[in-house]
This record gives sequence, C-alpha cells and structure tokens, in this order.
Amino acid sequence: MARRPKIDPLAQQTVLAMAGCRVGIGAASFLATGPAMRAAGLGEANATGRAIGKVAGGRDLALGLLTFAVRDDRQALATVALAAALLDAADAAAFSFAAVEPETRRGGAIGVLVAAAAALVGFWSFRRLS
Repeated sequence: MARRPKIDPLAQQTVLAMAGCRVGIGAASFLATGPAMRAAGLGEANATGRAIGKVAGGRDLALGLLTFAVRDDRQALATVALAAALLDAADAAAFSFAAVEPETRRGGAIGVLVAAAAALVGFWSFRRLS
C-alpha cells in the first residue's frame, strides 16, 4: 500500500488560519452586513449592497468551513487553497472598482491590498501542498 505524502505543516497551518479569518469575516458579513461594510471602509449600503454583502459573506463562511472539513486531506486541502486563492484574486480585482470611486476609495484600497495578499498566500500554500 502506497503511503500518502505528509501535509506540509506550515502550509496547513497557514490555510487553516486563513480559514478561521474567512469564517469570522463571512459570519460578520452575513449576520451583521451593515456594520461589517462600515468596518471595511465601504460606508452605508442600500438593500442591493447589503444583499451582495450577504452573498459574499455566505461564500466566505462556506469556504472557511469547507477548509476545516478537509484539513487532514493534503490533496483536498490543496484544491480548496487554490479555489480560495482564485476567489481572493477576483475579490482584489472587484475591490479595484471600489477604489476608484470617491465614496468607497478607502475601503476599496484596503480591500485590494488584503485580497491580493490573501491570494498570494493562497497560491503559495497551494504550491506547498501540491
């Protein structure tokens, strides 16, 4: 019987730490959308903005919980890390649109930096887990 390759502990810990952040941010965005958006520097949102905030929050919450569920399976963890990194890269691109609008410039700029950093860490983790 072939032995399964061990999980890189640093990459695993990194992915799980990010999953914890996703669960927290996702829960806050889903359950307390207005305060979460204000805390992110995006200001007050109308009903459409709150709905989109809840969608994004639900996505992050689900992705974080999925990450915890596959934490001991190297291949599945690598796949989830890659999916998360791609979503973070897409988030960075989306936040760039907010960064050029005067009323959301601060939140957009913060979002670009945080999401881009998360994407880079996610790609690094994927590479170490693959």
